[in-house]
Amino acid sequence: MKYIELIEINTNLVPLQGLGVIINTMQTIDASKVPYKTLYNGAKIPVIGLGTFGSDNYNAETIAQAVKTAIKMGYRHIDCASVYGNEKEIGAALKEVFADGIVKREELWITSKVWNDKHKEVVASCKQSLADLQLDYLDLYLVHWPFPNYHAPKCDVTARQPNSVPYIHENYMKTWAQMESLVESGLVKNIGTSNVTIPKMKLILRDCKIKPVLNEMEIHPHFQQPELYQFMKDNGVEVIGYSPIGSPGRPERDKTPEDTVDMEDPIIVAIAERLNVHPAVVCLKWAVQRGQITIPFSVKTDKMFNNLKGITEGPLTEEEMEQISKIDKGCRLIKGQVFLWEMAKGWEDLWDLDGEITK
Repeated sequence: MKYIELIEINTNLVPLQGLGVIINTMQTIDASKVPYKTLYNGAKIPVIGLGTFGSDNYNAETIAQAVKTAIKMGYRHIDCASVYGNEKEIGAALKEVFADGIVKREELWITSKVWNDKHKEVVASCKQSLADLQLDYLDLYLVHWPFPNYHAPKCDVTARQPNSVPYIHENYMKTWAQMESLVESGLVKNIGTSNVTIPKMKLILRDCKIKPVLNEMEIHPHFQQPELYQFMKDNGVEVIGYSPIGSPGRPERDKTPEDTVDMEDPIIVAIAERLNVHPAVVCLKWAVQRGQITIPFSVKTDKMFNNLKGITEGPLTEEEMEQISKIDKGCRLIKGQVFLWEMAKGWEDLWDLDGEITK
């Protein structure tokens, strides 16, 4: 068989029947068709990104390959974190797509996060992420959790760090001051929070010099967090929703018997059938139309494409958006039990459910 040399944009290659030619079958989306949100400071962030937290199920090389494929496909937003253990491999993938001329650095939005055990070493942690990702700057840097409490990789739900403490605002603001210095030095263009509640955000907004541009938080149809969502919006803080399809691949430690499954909800399934799409795509359409940024994770080419395509065409009707607004079950999936301190009664103490900061 004779082969014609073509530019390879993905590993899904098939022979063109009768011609002996290898062609590329990966579909792409024009990146300019992907909507974006404008932050309070004028920065523009694509409304869909590729999440990279999959270390419990996939090795770093697999996730890095997914990042490379996603960028070639049309994704322009990649959500990373030092604790995911794959930034070095993702950095190598980014270097390749830049060298190949597929995309320029300024066309991508790259996020990373400082992990809990580095709250006193934010600048050093950021510089390490930059070195691993082979970048000169980050578009967004987040404080991953508002506690210095951490856990060993792949630990079970009973794991506890003996030095764990509840939220201490004075300490958090010391961490935030280091985040602000990253903006001032040019290493980071935007800073934000993750997993903070209304009581915590009120204090942060009161005392910060540079206001967070974004808060990353769990949001999916069965866990819509309407009060927290609206509070962020009312205060000019945009929202990134993680676990947007209900996190079926989340770590075992985060699974409990009472958890519900978004993609099996009759409303979601019925809409998916009308649109002839996977229920996951319905969850993503809802997220974007509601007004949040979404970061689904997948290493499968077809799923990545369908997710990206889904938010650029075939919108949900107003009636369907209303129907989904009524299926909220308050079902938090990422409960964070491993961050609990000695006197905590349960994972609920992490989330200030009574409207006050739990000590």
